[in-house]
Amino acid sequence: MPTNDQKRFMQMAIDLSEQSVDGKKGGPFGAIIVREGKIMGSSGNCVFKNTDPTAHAEVMAVKDACKNMQSIDLSGCEIYSLGEPCPMCTAAIYWANLKKIYYCNTEKDAMEYGFIDKEILAELKKPTDKRKIKSIRITNSGALKVFDKALKTHL
Repeated sequence: MPTNDQKRFMQMAIDLSEQSVDGKKGGPFGAIIVREGKIMGSSGNCVFKNTDPTAHAEVMAVKDACKNMQSIDLSGCEIYSLGEPCPMCTAAIYWANLKKIYYCNTEKDAMEYGFIDKEILAELKKPTDKRKIKSIRITNSGALKVFDKALKTHL
């Protein structure tokens, strides 16, 4: 059973989603990032506003929380999202070390409204040579040297 705070944070994500649509900023999505009951970051979808297909609400909320917390590590934070995050947003959530995802609308709901998350996920599971967008490796001995340099500087 969701707590009153959880219901309030989810309603805030829903409100951001509606504002995104009403303002023609992007699709019907909004996200709130919370730590210990305090909002660390938030955003509606900004794909149209930013002319950026990666400006999903969850990614933008992660960016906002990172900026506000001055850290790329959001350990201890949770995210509230109107919809079950797409593969890109889920990856961003994992990279940021969020501990929990709360959502309302499912991936199935999104598919019924024309969002193709499941198709993208299926495509990503294919071997690279079987995907619609081809991936071609070009080898260069300098590429691994950059990894070595990053490792040595503890990035």
